[in-house]
Amino acid sequence: MSNDTPTSTEAELIAVRKEKLAKMRDLGINPFGEKFQTTITPGELKAEFTDEKKVTLAGRLLAIRDMGKSVFATLGDIHGRIQIYINKKGVSEQEWEAYKLLDLGDWIGISGETFTTGKGEPSVKVETLTVLSKALRPMPDKWHGINDQETKYRKRHLDLMSNQESADLFIIRSQIIAEMRSYLHGLGYLEVETPMLHDMASGAAARPFETHHNALNMPLTMRVAPELHLKRLLVGGFTKVFELNRNFRNEGISRRHNPEFTMLEAYEAYADFEVMAEMVEDMVCHLAEKFFGTLKIEHKDGEGNIKRTIDLSRPWKRAPYKDLVRGVAGEDWFNLTAEERRAKAKKELKVEIGADLEDYEVTQQVFEKLVEEHTFDPCFVTHVDSKLIPLAKENPKDPSVIDVYELIINGQEISPGYSELNDPVVQARRFAEQSGGEEQVTDTDFVEAMEHGMPPAGGIGIGVDRLIMLLTGAPTIRDVVLFPQLKRKD
Repeated sequence: MSNDTPTSTEAELIAVRKEKLAKMRDLGINPFGEKFQTTITPGELKAEFTDEKKVTLAGRLLAIRDMGKSVFATLGDIHGRIQIYINKKGVSEQEWEAYKLLDLGDWIGISGETFTTGKGEPSVKVETLTVLSKALRPMPDKWHGINDQETKYRKRHLDLMSNQESADLFIIRSQIIAEMRSYLHGLGYLEVETPMLHDMASGAAARPFETHHNALNMPLTMRVAPELHLKRLLVGGFTKVFELNRNFRNEGISRRHNPEFTMLEAYEAYADFEVMAEMVEDMVCHLAEKFFGTLKIEHKDGEGNIKRTIDLSRPWKRAPYKDLVRGVAGEDWFNLTAEERRAKAKKELKVEIGADLEDYEVTQQVFEKLVEEHTFDPCFVTHVDSKLIPLAKENPKDPSVIDVYELIINGQEISPGYSELNDPVVQARRFAEQSGGEEQVTDTDFVEAMEHGMPPAGGIGIGVDRLIMLLTGAPTIRDVVLFPQLKRKD
């Protein structure tokens, strides 16, 4: 049985476990077992429990209550747990000796018959016991788990084995992503995979990770977005296409940013940004209701108190970008000169403005600080400045803005959506303006593809990690990414 005690040092606990490991081998027991065929999992058994049923299951020992010649223990994994009962007379002598060498954290397989204890606890009476893996290091303290946040992120395996809430969150994440795929498949979308290694960064204004391909002797970048490859598929004849995969951006790390992140991008021929907004609104509400049973999502502070409740009830607000900016910066904002806007932003609005920002970037900074960060319930911000997004269509009534939405929820962008630009002449001009006329940083292959004819289309991106944060109430992206990027320890 487990000899782990709070007063022992980790080195002492490891030494004791290694002694037990040696004793198992002396008894002819393989401490790191092989294939073990199960009939049910601990969680499934608990959910559909009936007495007098023969079962074979496996899991980690999570608790042990030893009473001498008999023992109650808890066996489980991230999906659930069940109580087991071992009696000296009910198993072989070797299996009883094996049990006495077990510790919390060890993996075992058992066969036996189900029964309910006098206290009403569903249980399994063990008839055979197989050691599957001897844990040489102790589990985290069963009462306090892991309190240090960095340890949770750096050693996720310890977090998962000691914190059921964390395990449940990642189970939900997996199920949400599967449901997103199912939702799009139901609408007739085809899932595709496009390259993660690009010969130039494209699809988003972001700093890429750079690498080198030795055989071809050429520089490559990790993709910042799959957009241009997916649009080539529209040119090729795909009419509804999506990719759900990783993007990589060599930029800052924050509670909302990780250098690699999961992104959904989808494109639909003959649609526009308004069609895509309707789809995103429906999808997010569908996910909230399916997995959480509500459209009101509670977000809590670090002490577990409700910080705010986000209301996803439909219809979601739609508001033009310029109207929102005027609402915080004044009705005269777009009538001012560039110098006057910069001065007003700094002195009156108290928004920090970098010296190298272009005039449209000053307005965007005001928007981000005074509108976006204070918008919590869903809002589709429409018709943004045309200089901000070079891959979307200009609005036919006002060429200074483009037909797009930026979906803001909980103070951050969750999803952009465009009426996609499909005029190759305009696209080439936009690329040239964005690159300052440097042809070598313009994706001429994409423009050439567009010249073969790209249908009008609507497109979206959804930051999956941020969406999971929104739906689960997680305060930081590190809580919803299994292995977030951290600085290496010295």
